[in-house]
Amino acid sequence: MTLSQRIENVRESMAAACTRAGRKPDSARLVVVTKAAPPEIFAELGSLEVTDLGENRVQGSEQRLAGVEKSFRWHFVGHLQSNKVRKAVPLFDVFHGVDTEDLMWRIDRVAGELHRKPDLMLQVNISGEASKSGLTPHEVRRVLEASDDLKHARLTGLMTMAPQAEHPEACRPVFQELANLRDSLARGRDNFRDLSMGMSSDFAVAIEEGATWVRIGRQITAPGIRGVD
Repeated sequence: MTLSQRIENVRESMAAACTRAGRKPDSARLVVVTKAAPPEIFAELGSLEVTDLGENRVQGSEQRLAGVEKSFRWHFVGHLQSNKVRKAVPLFDVFHGVDTEDLMWRIDRVAGELHRKPDLMLQVNISGEASKSGLTPHEVRRVLEASDDLKHARLTGLMTMAPQAEHPEACRPVFQELANLRDSLARGRDNFRDLSMGMSSDFAVAIEEGATWVRIGRQITAPGIRGVD
């Protein structure tokens, strides 16, 4: 199957999930995760009207992104270490996994120094797994209140990673809980609407529960390679 066919299949599945949920077909947006893809794939992705690409490591991204001619919107979808913020902020427009208040402030400070205005999403550990990064729902409320004082970055919503499961339906409660948390926090905050949740194996369920961003790598750029997203 060609890259074009894989993207078309994903887009059709996304639109169908939106329809099942009573949403507009284009209300969920796609981040194509390219971390395992060869650099030559970028030109083809641009020709297929892909606008948003994701990487999960700062190291190596400078070289990969430098050779890309088309202007994509770049998303950082991995765990960002504080000591990598200064390298990451010039490269990425959106950070999906902000998992501490200190990291939020560091991104904001560096963004000001570099005249950048990135969008941020707080990572929430809904499942409570010790192996996953993220704030607790209680901590999210505190960090969101503190974000009112951000000067350069903008907090736009929440992100989570569901546990690995044999069946996507097992992930539904996690996605429901994140959506409910977002709804409870969004009152009076018009710009706090994003839900980044869902990957190759469970994105349709995530969209049915309200995802506005899905992060898909393996199904598009690296079929058959485990661990890509």
